[in-house]
Parts: sequence; C-alpha cells; structure tokens
Amino acid sequence: MSKLALLGGRKAVTSDPKDIFRWPIVTKEMEDSVLEVLRAGNMSGTNITKQFERGFADWHGMNYGLGCNTGTAALHCAFFGIGIGKGDEVICPSVTYWASCLPVFSLGGTVVFADIDPDTLCIDPADIEKRITKKTKAILVVHYCGRPADMDRIITVARKYNLKIVEDVSHAHGAMYKGRMVGTFGDVSAFSCMSGKSFAIGEAGIMLTNDREIYERGIAFGHYERHNELTVPELKKGAGLPWGGYKYRMHQMSSAVGLVQLKKYPSEMAEIDRAMNYFWDSLDGLPGVRSPRPAKGSGTTMGGWYSPLGHYKSDELNGLSITRFCEAVRAEGVNLAPGCNIALHKHPLLNVLDVYKDGRPTVISNSVEDIRGFGGPLPVTEGIQSRVFRVPWFKKYYPEIIKEYAGAIRKVIENHKELLSDDPGDPENIGSWGLSFH
Repeated sequence: MSKLALLGGRKAVTSDPKDIFRWPIVTKEMEDSVLEVLRAGNMSGTNITKQFERGFADWHGMNYGLGCNTGTAALHCAFFGIGIGKGDEVICPSVTYWASCLPVFSLGGTVVFADIDPDTLCIDPADIEKRITKKTKAILVVHYCGRPADMDRIITVARKYNLKIVEDVSHAHGAMYKGRMVGTFGDVSAFSCMSGKSFAIGEAGIMLTNDREIYERGIAFGHYERHNELTVPELKKGAGLPWGGYKYRMHQMSSAVGLVQLKKYPSEMAEIDRAMNYFWDSLDGLPGVRSPRPAKGSGTTMGGWYSPLGHYKSDELNGLSITRFCEAVRAEGVNLAPGCNIALHKHPLLNVLDVYKDGRPTVISNSVEDIRGFGGPLPVTEGIQSRVFRVPWFKKYYPEIIKEYAGAIRKVIENHKELLSDDPGDPENIGSWGLSFH
C-alpha cells in the first residue's frame, strides 16, 4: 500500500487539472452579447431581460418568468407573490443558504425550521407536519446541492393543509424529479443565477410561476418600471411605485449572457453529469463514502451538480473523524472539506437579534407565541456536519484526471488505519454559512 502523503508519502494527484474546474465557460457569443448591450447603453432596459424570461420559462414549461438582480430578490418577490405578510409562518429547512428564508422577515413573517432527510439532505416531508400551526402559510423547499427533494410527499402535505409551496432551485438548475424538471412543482419557484451557480449568467435571479397574480405581485413589489404590465385591479390601483420599496430589475448584461446560456447549458450540464457520475462510479463499493445521487433509472437527476457533497460513514472506517479524513485527502491533492451549510437556527439572527427594534427577537417579532424550536429538535440537521463532505465539482469529462482524484480518496480509505492513532476528532464547529466550493 502507498504511504499517505500526510505521513510523508507522495501525493496521489500530480496531473495538471487543465480547465476541469473552470466556471463559467465563457464563449465569444457571450462576450459579444455583453458588448452589444454595453455599447448600446442598454444596461438598465428590460427588452433583453424579457426575452430571457420567456426563454427560461419555456425551458421549464412555465407561463411566467420574472428576472431579478439576484436569487435573493427572486425569492423575496416569490414570498410577496404568494401573499406572505405579518404573522404568517413559512416552514423551511435549516440546512440551506440564508436567502432561502431571511426575506420572510422583512415581510413580517416568521420562519419555522423543519428537519432534513439524511439521504437527500432536503426538507423531510415526515417532519413538516410537526411544524404546522394555524399561522402556517407556505413550505419552502430547497433542492439542496443538486438533489431534488421528495416532491410527491411534500405536495401531499401541502394539499392536506392548504399550504403554498415555494421552490428554491438555486442549487439544481435543470435537475429532474421523476422525469419532471424541478422548479415546476410549486406555486412559485426562484433561482439564483450568479456566477458560482451551475446556470451562471452573472449576478442575477429569476422567479417562475403559472399563476398570473403571483407574477404580477412580484412585479408590483420590486419592478416599478413594469407596472404597465399589471392587470389585476387591486395591483393597478397602486401602480407607479414599488410596493416593497425595492428595485429588483435584472441587469441586461446578465440577461444577454442568459440568452446564450440557455442554448449551451444543456450540453454543459450533460458533461458535468457524466464527469460526476464517473467520479462516484470510481468510488462505488468503498467503505466510508457514499454518493448523494438518486438511484439510476428513477428519472431523478442532479442537474449541474452544484457544490456537490458526499456522505461519510465514520463507523465503516473504525471511527475515523471526518476532519482527519478530509485532511488526509487534501494532503493527497484533492480539495475536500468537511460539512455543509451551518444550520441557520444556530445563528443569533434566528434566535436573539432584534433587527427592526421591535423590542423582541426578529424571528418571533410578529408571532403571538414563541415558535423557536416549535415541533421539537432537529436531530438530523444538528448532526449532519460530521456526516457530509464537499467533493470536487468537475466541469469537464476528463476520465484520467477524475480517476486520479478518486484514486486519492481510495488511497486514504485503504490506509485509514494509519490515521487513527493521532486522530484529534472533529472540532465543535464544522461547515460554513456560505457554500460555493470548487
């Protein structure tokens, strides 16, 4: 067996990775489209953005798209679109990026956290019902790190209690759930399209819906320059100024890039999928690690595999900590990191901070009762950091390079007993508030 690099051996990864991690893939057509907007002084218009909205909505088979300057803005418009207001509760997973839920607070709403499924890492449908109260209005579903959530069961719960569904698809552009594209199941969906995401067009976001009123409420909220599109009488009465006091227009250099990306992303996504599946196929059957991917033939896919994770089984490696495991793999030349998004319910903002000077924590400022921790603990959420790790996100199918990276992980697993004697264990804090990782 080869000596581990951490203990003085040679690194497993020695090849030049070439452009296997470069992202986004910028083409001349993208550059030309941006220059055309720039030279025309058309950065703050809406004509190109409307073309992108139509193309993105058509790609998903949806009626309406609303381009925004960020994914956070798209989520904000989505929450306002379904009518979230003072005292309303939204059930959300705690393991996600903060933008999935924080816009709720500026609308006067409250966030109630539910646990996640240990396999999908998405909101656990079985736990949602424990969190429902008379004030619950919506379920926020995050298709986390490319893995679609269990939409069948989530829809069943939503219909039972007459709840709206908001899909956050920022991690899962192009992913399929049982043959149907995610972002098409809920009442409304929102996507981040910033440059780190798999569908990357710049700093941008987009909201999709089939409901005309939700779409128009999104316009009324943060797109004052498009109020001439309003047809709902009560919205038309307030036309002219943005109801939320926000200006969420998408920059047209981003929407121009988006139009090009719509043409080339499917083939890029297919290559990413081929590369990531080859990586996990190379590790199949090894103790200690598992792929996050759905079962083959299920019709459920990972889309562009944004910020991919692996599952870690410490008990299969004689209790080796995930921290020591990742340290050893990094020494071999592979940038592994333990953990994922830190659970939001652990942050002071979701516990004690009074942002708007209400005299009580913002998280409960509009609640009749203190709903922090309502429905019980979140055991999977609170233990997840020692059970997942971030893996390389391959953008190109270069099998020899990918095999070398997988070989580094295999090498550590095969020699893991050498790491046990001086394993310091895991620190108290693993993970990060952000996520993007290459």
